[in-house]
Amino acid sequence: MGWRIENYEDSDLAQDMIQTAVTVNGKAPGYLHSDNGAAICSQPVSVLLEMLGIGKSFSRPKVSNDNPFSEAFFKTLKYDEVFPSSFPDLTTAEDFCHWFFREYNQNHRHSGIGWHTPDNVHHGLTTSISAARRKLLDRTATAHPERFNHRPKPPALPRRVCINDPHQRTIPNLSHTG
Repeated sequence: MGWRIENYEDSDLAQDMIQTAVTVNGKAPGYLHSDNGAAICSQPVSVLLEMLGIGKSFSRPKVSNDNPFSEAFFKTLKYDEVFPSSFPDLTTAEDFCHWFFREYNQNHRHSGIGWHTPDNVHHGLTTSISAARRKLLDRTATAHPERFNHRPKPPALPRRVCINDPHQRTIPNLSHTG
């Protein structure tokens, strides 16, 4: 998980952002999903991704739902009640994003990941948190059986969350009928 705000985009900045994110997180992700921007598609970034063992996944041109997780995140960011209409300078934008990303990753619980925070998932804490939730639900159900038709369970985590899953190699049926 990494981010960067700059006045312009180029492959050197993209390489630095990717390398910094891998260093900070201690490991490389399986793949990087991006739009088809020139910096990410550049040869220097491709070489870095190959060297780090990171696969590439790109949104298809003019396909708005190829990037649902990123688009949902950006909507959360831009429609947050504290998001300013503009930033007077790059430093102010960066300060806001430092605060927002920390809140989003450490405190914001997401329905798509069993009401865990992104940090809990990233750092492998979901098993112990789900176990504690299960104990609490069991105690509550035992103390108040009249409130439940069945034994409550904490929300399940998805087995896999991907954008353009590289393990899914389905070929769309492009035949036309009629």
